[in-house]
Amino acid sequence: MKVLILAGGLGTRISEESQTKPKPMVELGGMPILWHIMKIYRHYGFNDFVILAGYKQHVIKEYFADYFLHTSDITFDFSGGKNDMIVHRSTSEPWKVTVVDTGLNTMTGGRVKRVKDYIGNEPFLLTYGDGVADINISDLVKFHKSHGKMVTLSAYNAGQRFGVLDIDQNGHIKEFREKTKGDGNLVNIGYMVCQPEFLDYIKDDQTVLEKEPLERAAAENQLMAFKHDGYWQCMDTLREKQVLEGLWNSGKAPWKVW
Repeated sequence: MKVLILAGGLGTRISEESQTKPKPMVELGGMPILWHIMKIYRHYGFNDFVILAGYKQHVIKEYFADYFLHTSDITFDFSGGKNDMIVHRSTSEPWKVTVVDTGLNTMTGGRVKRVKDYIGNEPFLLTYGDGVADINISDLVKFHKSHGKMVTLSAYNAGQRFGVLDIDQNGHIKEFREKTKGDGNLVNIGYMVCQPEFLDYIKDDQTVLEKEPLERAAAENQLMAFKHDGYWQCMDTLREKQVLEGLWNSGKAPWKVW
């Protein structure tokens, strides 16, 4: 099962960092938050990634082009006119990473639609490139397979800042919408599982994933919630980056499940 990671946005709310790199490449503890997200999936055995890039997509491509080099001990031997490179130790991951330029101004749904040829006719995992969690991906996939619906997204109690989910007692998402003053606190945090048919709900580049596609899935009783009661935090602002950095540097980062 492939893991799609949305990594193409401008990251305007963390512009202090994103002026020179896409937001998923902003570092926590010396490694991009994208790396942290991929390590979470790797812990549960998912190693085939499709990165949906856009803004400064070359930064992501260059990072993975040099990843093996940067995670290995290397001898460069130029003696006697040679140009040899000897790898002594490598700590690189067993990842397959496809980085796709999905356009600078493409919306979230459009980015997913653009990589249809890379997904094939099989279910896929999908998440945002700026949020970490101690979510159990194996349990998420198991739950998705158990109910037979088109889409499962992860729901979390995170206050009133994000879009709101109306969920019945069986876990069916009855409505997917923006927050109002009277809403509860369960929100979409990504970490989704989708059937390939969900791509048909996405019209074009201007389709916002969180609007027509997920709203239609909810209206047709095809959207389910996997409730996550552990830790989750997005990195939308510099202050949130500092919080995550502090947790990582303390050695107590909740999302470090590996």
